[in-house]
Amino acid sequence: MDIALGVDVHCSDGAGGKSTALIVDPSTEQVTHFVAQVEGSQYLVPIEAIADSAADRIQLRWSRQELAAAPPFEKTVFAGEDLGAFTAPGMMSAPIAWPYGAENEYMLEAAAAAYVPVEQIPEGERAIHSGSYVEATDGSVGQVDEFLIDPTTGRITHLVLRKGHLWGKKDVTIPLDQIDRVDDDVVYLKLNKEAVDGLPAVPVRRK
Repeated sequence: MDIALGVDVHCSDGAGGKSTALIVDPSTEQVTHFVAQVEGSQYLVPIEAIADSAADRIQLRWSRQELAAAPPFEKTVFAGEDLGAFTAPGMMSAPIAWPYGAENEYMLEAAAAAYVPVEQIPEGERAIHSGSYVEATDGSVGQVDEFLIDPTTGRITHLVLRKGHLWGKKDVTIPLDQIDRVDDDVVYLKLNKEAVDGLPAVPVRRK
């Protein structure tokens, strides 16, 4: 099974947005969720909701209504109290009520900056986004495009580089056991660039 990032997500009753990230449990090497972006909102979708997937799409068992009822991937939170001295009482709860005007623009900007989106990742798991950089021991080798998953176990077997990697149009499939760690949305490998180039090809389905 392929779970591609940046591809169309289809619900049982129509279009369901785009896939933007995978949520991985490092202890089991299993994908537990993927993130579907629908217009301006992102939702955590359990892998069990996938009916079928390919290199260019993900088909859900869910309807669009069920997708919209899924847990949000991002939540907007107040970053801190340090801006309170520069704003009027109640401004943080209703910033659009503050009078517009050049003399007050800095206050509006401060209020907007006080709220930040925070990804709601299940405890102990990691999010890997479409386009996450992949670093060999001697430098960058490309960006994540998708993962290959064993449908019988749900375990990731390989990550696939197909965007911006060093070897042009060649599919580069990296076994999961050659990933050293994932930090700050960067995948670090145990391999150098020469070793990555010498990896055997693993078939990736194409439409």
